Amino acid sequence: MPLMPGPRAWGSARPLLACALLTTLLACAGSGIGPAAAPLQAPAPLQPEAASGWVDKPGWTTRHFAVAAANPIAVQAGYTIIKQGGSAVDAAVAMQMVLALVEPQSSGLGGGAFLMHYDGQRTQAFDGRETAPAAADEKLFLGPDGKPLPFRQAIVGGRAVGVPGAVAMLEQVHRLHGRLPWARLFEPAIALAESGFAMSPRLHALLVSDNDLKSDPVSAAYFHDAQGRPWPVGHLLRNPELAAVLRLIATQGAKALTEGEVAQAIVDKVRKHPTNPGRLALADLANYKPLQREPLCFDYAAPAREYRVCGMPPPSSGTIAIGQILGILSNTNARRLPLDDGVPGPQWLHLYAEASRLAFADRALYVADPDFVAPPAGAWTSLLAAAYLQQRARLVGPSRMPLATAGQPGGAGVGLAPMALQEEHGTSHISIVDAQGNALAMTTTIENAFGSRQMVNRGRGLAGGFLLNNELSDFSFEPADQAGRPVANRVQPGKRPRSAMAPTLVFDKRSGELLMSLGSSGGTMIIHSTAKTLYGVFDWGLDIQRAISLPNFGNFGEGALLMEESGFPDSTLQFLRDRGHTISKVRVPTGLQGITRTATGFFSGTDPRREGIVAGD
Repeated sequence: MPLMPGPRAWGSARPLLACALLTTLLACAGSGIGPAAAPLQAPAPLQPEAASGWVDKPGWTTRHFAVAAANPIAVQAGYTIIKQGGSAVDAAVAMQMVLALVEPQSSGLGGGAFLMHYDGQRTQAFDGRETAPAAADEKLFLGPDGKPLPFRQAIVGGRAVGVPGAVAMLEQVHRLHGRLPWARLFEPAIALAESGFAMSPRLHALLVSDNDLKSDPVSAAYFHDAQGRPWPVGHLLRNPELAAVLRLIATQGAKALTEGEVAQAIVDKVRKHPTNPGRLALADLANYKPLQREPLCFDYAAPAREYRVCGMPPPSSGTIAIGQILGILSNTNARRLPLDDGVPGPQWLHLYAEASRLAFADRALYVADPDFVAPPAGAWTSLLAAAYLQQRARLVGPSRMPLATAGQPGGAGVGLAPMALQEEHGTSHISIVDAQGNALAMTTTIENAFGSRQMVNRGRGLAGGFLLNNELSDFSFEPADQAGRPVANRVQPGKRPRSAMAPTLVFDKRSGELLMSLGSSGGTMIIHSTAKTLYGVFDWGLDIQRAISLPNFGNFGEGALLMEESGFPDSTLQFLRDRGHTISKVRVPTGLQGITRTATGFFSGTDPRREGIVAGD
């Protein structure tokens, strides 16, 4: 199939896409999309992936449909599928398979995903989150001395690999909402894997910043030249092994990953790691089941409109935390604080920081896999109840509170210990609205950049393969506190680790009309970047692109308040310090995509911190 659309196929997206494909964003200065990517800066602590530059994004206007993702080649695949008569789900399947090839650091066949879908009548939530192997136990990440392993030691190798779920979940959703044959959706990725794709600046930058890939012979040979240097930007990278595996999935479905030689290769890769083996077994792969869950929704009354916001329930913590942050802010004077010279002002940022600390305190105590942990007061919605959020907002004062602790919604008893702060990483996001009005938001992940750094190859002499996740490191390394109280998000056999992923669909509360599809990558920063964007659209009246492009900020509980470099004036940072906040200026490489409905169609945006675009007619 052709790898480029026809002359008029892309509308306003075509110049940007052509630039991305033909020159890998290096010579795009003349196309109106901004400068080439800046040199790599070493990642700050707790950052999900290294920063790789900023490219201004214009926002995209389309009339009939819109496809958004963090890589232009994946967007092209989704666009092509919809033009062939495919649904939003069909396009998402094709895009995920291409992302596995061109953005292997963020997602792929060896990872998991959450997907929100709207078919014009009902909203559904699909859980393709990885699970812990049956042989895993709560001491998985404790060393011989009984203390938690260092993060890097825990994730590189087989120990942190969970049972992959993304492909099985996509197969489940395709049975319900697909229009094109399953096998056809793999054609774009297979063609690209065989013919090759140009190494992008972002992938190259992340390879430069990562030394752990060299510890695995397969990934070392695939990503590096004979001297051990990452392939340069523009290098044509082929992955015939991945093409062969994709062909198996196209004909056999998800069982091609859970049975037979591919499954055996996955298990061997995990269990035979020379220094850090894992516990994954063939039975774990064969027994994996994606789940359909009830969407978690909350109402939000903005100055001009009432919204209904729907996202994933636990094991995702994203929707709960975002709903709590927005709800607490609405009970302060935040709404009376406009943008300050185009960016959030100091007083608003103080209120946001305090609201998010309270939300993260509840997240640390309560949120985990609902098949293992009961929600407080019998329902996850107790954490979003209006009276509870009003009560929490009363804790927000003029200065930073000494310690933000979890609340007790509905008088819930607490027999749990809060989870200590840990690194959370990775992900990519896809948003689509097709020509029939079907919409989806899917966030997909292998956790840390390049996951466990273990590349699966069946050993048939074909180069490449696919990377495995390190998703089990999203569990608490410590199973209990010193008093013996268990952590809700501790490791248990068959359990799904807590996630920050927050694929989101937004509706008009009164009419029920779909208004937005959005979501973000960025580990724990997903919560902040998504909340920032929703607030920007809801309360500051920004279009989706301007809201996405606002400077990033956020904290992960009791640590420093992260503020995006060059995003805020020194006077704002000093105001926050004067009120007790510790500030860390960092590059925050999120990757948010969003589609909004307009009177004439759609207006969409993508994160300038990554390589994404939007396409549609």
